[in-house]
Amino acid sequence: MHIWKHFSTITRHRHKVIIHCAKAGIFWQGLRHDLSKYSPTEFIAGVKNYLGDKSPNEKERERYGFSRAWLHHQGRNKHHFEYWVDYSQELNRKEPIEMPTKYFIEMFCDRVAASKIYYGKDYDQAKPFEYFDKGRKRRWMHPETSRKLEELLVMLRDKGEDETFYYIKHVVKVQGKKDKAHWK
Repeated sequence: MHIWKHFSTITRHRHKVIIHCAKAGIFWQGLRHDLSKYSPTEFIAGVKNYLGDKSPNEKERERYGFSRAWLHHQGRNKHHFEYWVDYSQELNRKEPIEMPTKYFIEMFCDRVAASKIYYGKDYDQAKPFEYFDKGRKRRWMHPETSRKLEELLVMLRDKGEDETFYYIKHVVKVQGKKDKAHWK
């Protein structure tokens, strides 16, 4: 059992997300990031399936064919694009919907922090984009959310953290406030 290692990993990750959220202008939201990972459903599964260099959900999927912890997590955390799927009456099927800006920003912060934690010393600013690009064919994300995320990950890769977080805080977040009427 890897109780301390798992606790340490999720807590270090959470603290990085909080720092990134502060840089992106959503500090208070960052403080609430991933609290469900400390719930028994997610924490116990994380301890039993701890890997260290990637999510324990991967090992749980290998063992059981699905991850109960992931289903619990994505259904409670709006910063995951999988949360944003709803039934389309027009198309008569489930479809991804565009993420609200504040959760989209948190998703970006989460991805960068996860790359830093899992890659460790091998992390560089291209890693979050490479991970995103590798999963492109199997990801079911709203096209506009995907386009915006790719734009930010490329900016991170090419221009660095300082410029990217400045852009998020002063352009993406501001534009999101203008578009917020859609979510009222």
